[in-house]
Amino acid sequence: MRRLVGRASAVAPAVVLGALLAAGCGAGAPAGDRPATGREPTAPPDPERPPGDVPPSTTSTNEEDPMRIRITIGGLTAGATLQDSAATRDLAAQLPLTLEMREHGGVEKTGRLPAPLSLGGQPDGADPEVGDVGYYAPGDDLVLYHGDQSFFPGIVLLGRLDGGAAERIARRDGSVVATVEAW
Repeated sequence: MRRLVGRASAVAPAVVLGALLAAGCGAGAPAGDRPATGREPTAPPDPERPPGDVPPSTTSTNEEDPMRIRITIGGLTAGATLQDSAATRDLAAQLPLTLEMREHGGVEKTGRLPAPLSLGGQPDGADPEVGDVGYYAPGDDLVLYHGDQSFFPGIVLLGRLDGGAAERIARRDGSVVATVEAW
């Protein structure tokens, strides 16, 4: 009888371990049931993106996985790809944002950010092109360039609007309310 009890006590831990693994605890759990490993859960698919076109992370630091934002002005939705820099990482940390953007000289819409962006590693100014997304450091403004702007001190280029977005933004007269979010 004593031998039987000894075997039962040796079997009990194995049964408990097997039950835990089958229930999804520990190393045997399916990937979707495992606890977080420092990464955020994957967002559900965006109905506005074509099937199979998965939005990249907004915190990436390589060209294969660029930082993306979505800008919504009224019924207009435009995507933008941001360069990797301290300024764009600061911008990503402030998202989502709702900005009142003013028209300036028929070439740009600007909206004041809640906090300044880092200027580390940036030149003293830039000459943005139509379709650029920028930051005007003296005013802490996010800038959407839809016309020809020449070199100006304090401009930091952050990225590019997708496709014909600059032309569609240019057709929005006067001040607009823009929502800027990670995409």
